[in-house]
Amino acid sequence: MDNKKSGTEWFEKEDFWITFAPIMFDDARWAEAPDVAEYVQKLAGLQQGNSVLDAGCGLGRISVELALLGLDVTGVDIIQAELDAAKESAADEGVPLTLINADLRTFTSDKKFDCAVNLYTSFGYCDTIEEDMMILKSIAGALREGGTFILECTSRESAVMYWTPGEDFDRAGWHVHTEFGVVGAWEGLRSKWVLTDDNGKKIEHEFVQRLYSASDLCKRLVECGFSSTKAYGDFDLSPYDENLRTMIIIAKR
Repeated sequence: MDNKKSGTEWFEKEDFWITFAPIMFDDARWAEAPDVAEYVQKLAGLQQGNSVLDAGCGLGRISVELALLGLDVTGVDIIQAELDAAKESAADEGVPLTLINADLRTFTSDKKFDCAVNLYTSFGYCDTIEEDMMILKSIAGALREGGTFILECTSRESAVMYWTPGEDFDRAGWHVHTEFGVVGAWEGLRSKWVLTDDNGKKIEHEFVQRLYSASDLCKRLVECGFSSTKAYGDFDLSPYDENLRTMIIIAKR
């Protein structure tokens, strides 16, 4: 399913995120952030002062909430504009937040974290599987021995269960039309987003997310340096079965 290289990848382009972040991170996603942060704290057994790496922190939606819980949070993202927004959010809330502009494929850290997170389907967009694995290896290398990694991701199983051909809705001043298609033998999910404003301006974007099964990704995490992994159907540790709502993998370093 690997895509052909075409210079800078779409997720590295600030113009894309400036336009699409308000569409993808709607009010519901912001409203759930405090609960997600509390789940992370509980699942990783974190105490005040423990360190957390938010790998792919974006706008700081979760980073700020983790900092509000008294955790020592470092957010890493490749888009400076999003890090600037996260910095503003942290300042508004009066919490410290360390923010690093870096590519997770090559990110290294002398500091070893108690926990790392990669949340809200932020994984699986690189051109190659090898690059995806570079991200997992970087995260493993940034964790202390015994540290916890929490990954939330669209899986092959959840993509099949919640398949939809697309939808139409209005958000952030745009009419949004989406179309979804399967790549290969459920190897990837192709998403096409078409934004149209009241003046007829149209912006289109298409991308593919690689789909891993839970069992495959758990195995790959071990190969990338984790000692144990387990998949769940949601943050409440419900079983990863026919009732799954998302894929949550908890891996130990």
